[in-house]
Amino acid sequence: MEIVKTLLPLLPDGQVLKVEIGLHWTAVVVEVDGKRSCGLAATLQNPEYEHARQPAVREAGRLEKYSARQLADLALSESYTETSIGLAAINALLPRPQNWVDLTAEDYISSQGSDSQVALIGHFPFVDDLRAKVRELWVLELNPKDGDLPAAVGPEIIPQADILAITSTTLINHTFDGIIQHRKPGAKVLLLGPSTPLCAKLFELGIHVLSGTLVEDVDGVLALVRQGASFRQIKNQGVRLVTLEAQA
Repeated sequence: MEIVKTLLPLLPDGQVLKVEIGLHWTAVVVEVDGKRSCGLAATLQNPEYEHARQPAVREAGRLEKYSARQLADLALSESYTETSIGLAAINALLPRPQNWVDLTAEDYISSQGSDSQVALIGHFPFVDDLRAKVRELWVLELNPKDGDLPAAVGPEIIPQADILAITSTTLINHTFDGIIQHRKPGAKVLLLGPSTPLCAKLFELGIHVLSGTLVEDVDGVLALVRQGASFRQIKNQGVRLVTLEAQA
């Protein structure tokens, strides 16, 4: 939770215009000083908040009455779905970063050279292509697919990695802090995925590279989110894939 607690005091306040919780993605639209912006985060749900037990979103139907900062505070919730809303609000409120480049996480990792050993936390669509471009690729997943390793072996694998690339969904399921503590001294740490907060302040927390998205077509992205689009469907219709690297 250190990342979220670092970001919250930096945020401006504003008006919440839209909260859309789709099958795969959550989008929050805010207005600050007359300017509208949209942030994304993966939609997650933890079992104890299934509909038959207790609500995953306690104030459902009233979230647009929150101030933008109040909505961002949900990123500290124990409900993963509320955390998704809060992180999307954080991403909407963060000022657009400086010094970003149009570069995907896959291309950045590939550019680090074929001698790198990479631990990738989370199974991304580019896994098969990346495996051929680095010396060793370990993919750690809570729900392993073919070729993945179970997340439980992370403490054995992560300390071997020259590059530790962590999906930003770990900020939603509260596993990031436990993962990064196993990194090898000197390893390069990436936070990647559409949920990634693009804020240079995070470079002070041991992260070297942020690879995420900027929403450019707010209305188009909202329509896709509320109709259950995957990120593969969204990425070519209104978002920009960008990378921000700490300056040496």
